[in-house]
Amino acid sequence: MPRRPMTRSPQAGRGPREESDLLDKLVSINRVAKVVKGGRRFGFAALVVVGDAKGRVGYGAGKAREVPEAIRKATEKAKRNMIRVPIRDNRTLHHDVEGRYGAGKVILRAAPPGTGIIAGGPMRAVFETVGIQDIVTKSVGTSNPHNMVKATFDALKRLRSPRMVAATRGKKVHEILGRREAPEAKEEAEGSTNG
Repeated sequence: MPRRPMTRSPQAGRGPREESDLLDKLVSINRVAKVVKGGRRFGFAALVVVGDAKGRVGYGAGKAREVPEAIRKATEKAKRNMIRVPIRDNRTLHHDVEGRYGAGKVILRAAPPGTGIIAGGPMRAVFETVGIQDIVTKSVGTSNPHNMVKATFDALKRLRSPRMVAATRGKKVHEILGRREAPEAKEEAEGSTNG
């Protein structure tokens, strides 16, 4: 039994345990050519998003001469750069938020149950890996995948849960939530009397 790990590479032994709880999505792959004396030399750049579908997510970019190696480098970088995102009811955001990066701007809005992920390609990959199920988004400006992903991460970093706000203001969570949920409670009460 002790010999078995030696026959495989160290990464092969470590990989499945890390991958078991992490989802990774390839957002984009770009082929670049360098013209040299003998012709063209191709390289590949990959953008990968990694998350545990429970509020942790990260992104990474990797470059290599071969596609699998570029994806591996990007995945490793994404695992190192993970952030925690506060999620409401394990399905949506606590509040609407905007994010910017370069020429990219994204608007993320909380959505009621059953809405699904209404988002473009690069942003969809981020929300699927972080574990958000209901969200409405709009991307304004650039459609460059790198800038869209970075703008989305900028927005996610700005998210604050009621617990974080309560701690900052020195109040209790129910005081913060009481104000926010009061209009919704009124609407539900009116709906039940009308129905």
